Amino acid sequence: MAETSATSFTKSQSNGEFEKEAYDEAYEQLSQECKELLLSLPKRRGWTSPYVYLYQGIWFAPTSIQAICSFQKHFQAKDTDIIIASLPKSGTTWLKALTFATVNRSHFSPSQNNHPLLIANAHELVPFLEFNLYANNQIPDLSNVIEPRLFSTHVPFQSLRDSIAKSQCKIIYICRNPFDNFVSFWFHLNKITPPSLPKLSLEEALERYWEGIHEGGPFWTHTLGYWRASREMPNKILFLKYEDLKGDINFYLKRVAEFLDFPFDSKEESDGLIQDIIELCSFERMKELEVNKTGKLLQKYENNYFFRKGEVGDWVNHFNPSMIEKLSRVMEEKLGGSGLSF
Repeated sequence: MAETSATSFTKSQSNGEFEKEAYDEAYEQLSQECKELLLSLPKRRGWTSPYVYLYQGIWFAPTSIQAICSFQKHFQAKDTDIIIASLPKSGTTWLKALTFATVNRSHFSPSQNNHPLLIANAHELVPFLEFNLYANNQIPDLSNVIEPRLFSTHVPFQSLRDSIAKSQCKIIYICRNPFDNFVSFWFHLNKITPPSLPKLSLEEALERYWEGIHEGGPFWTHTLGYWRASREMPNKILFLKYEDLKGDINFYLKRVAEFLDFPFDSKEESDGLIQDIIELCSFERMKELEVNKTGKLLQKYENNYFFRKGEVGDWVNHFNPSMIEKLSRVMEEKLGGSGLSF
């Protein structure tokens, strides 16, 4: 039977008191409406929060669920909106930078020394709907934001606001090979895990990943939701793979621009504008920027946490044969027959 209060859980021998305190603090910040909702949801051990809850098919921390509910209730999409959707650690930061630079190139030349991407983190320029704008019971006034408005989200397709589906706004979804996604996810979440909670070993984390019980999981539910929607609505949703962008960024940047109705003209191409944007947004350049070395996102997460390696295939340095076999089998079971492969 699911617990019915914030404090009715078994304490581990090593960190029970700290975990209880951390959970009580987060719980007390929730609205009464959200607390009541949580009582009705399946609940499991979390990673960066003591517990995660299954909300609309995806596991989330309590504070994320409250923010998603607020977003779902209040956000009103405009036809010109652009939304970047993804699972965490799938190339979100890179795609945000590329999209911002492409859409705003008439205002900010990618070669100018004071380009916004040189003085601000991409997550500030393209804010998360649930983590930035609607977090902590905020209801932002977005009516006067300059169009096209750029937003991002880790929310699954089935949880997007109705106004998004009914409007003419565009969605770009980026995903990543689950092997590399998991490794990057593991490194990232262990960096942001609060001191009151234990960091997970690679084996412990992978077990949660292939079971799908972790923040933002299951990965197959999230990814297949956007994959299927992109096939039904190709003019509304562009589905990208991180590996494809890494393999031919010139081609896919032009595809992104065309999809968003901001195509590059022949003069821009001949003038090298596409290459200027690629260089401005390169992983190597963004990682070395002062703002990404020292700044913080949401006054909470170090900006440098969002720049590790950015490589394709790094997973081979971390997986043993049994881990490869297990995750491969899960991918075959969950993605088989969908038309999506990695």
